[in-house]
Amino acid sequence: PIVKRSGKLVMRRVNVPELDHRFTDMAEIFNEQQAHYEAMVGHIRKLKQSCDITDVDNLDFAECIGAIRKEHETTYRVSLKMKGYDFSLILDPVGPEGETEEEPLPLALQRAQNEFRGISDSAKATVSKGAKLLQLMDWLLRSNSQMVEQVKGAAETYQEQGRLNDNLEENIKEVRR
Repeated sequence: PIVKRSGKLVMRRVNVPELDHRFTDMAEIFNEQQAHYEAMVGHIRKLKQSCDITDVDNLDFAECIGAIRKEHETTYRVSLKMKGYDFSLILDPVGPEGETEEEPLPLALQRAQNEFRGISDSAKATVSKGAKLLQLMDWLLRSNSQMVEQVKGAAETYQEQGRLNDNLEENIKEVRR
């Protein structure tokens, strides 16, 4: 699933160690996933800018592959190798009559390969956090009534109970957003 949330997730303490730990874990995992996602978007934007593609907000980079292919069709066979979330830009040199030549890769193609590597690494890192994040979210959302009771028991005064309940409500809102 694609995470549509953005911004840093910060959880409030509810004075129940197990719950505080789970909320903290969720915030850390979400924030790591968000950082990886933002890095991936950055690599896609750089790649699209290097290909002179104006729509840098769209994450589709197929147009870039076509532009690279067209620009270098006489010197390189350009393809995208994909295996799961692991993908890379393959550049096979082509010489006269189909012979391959070994020459240093032009700087623009080196940069494109590096951006594809960055996109791939960031995509894998983003996806790797997804299952754990969904597990935590599911547990937190299913355990709402139990958490209310635990938080109520952790409060020493009525005033503290109100504050901790507010914190719990804010945390649950963050989990749902």
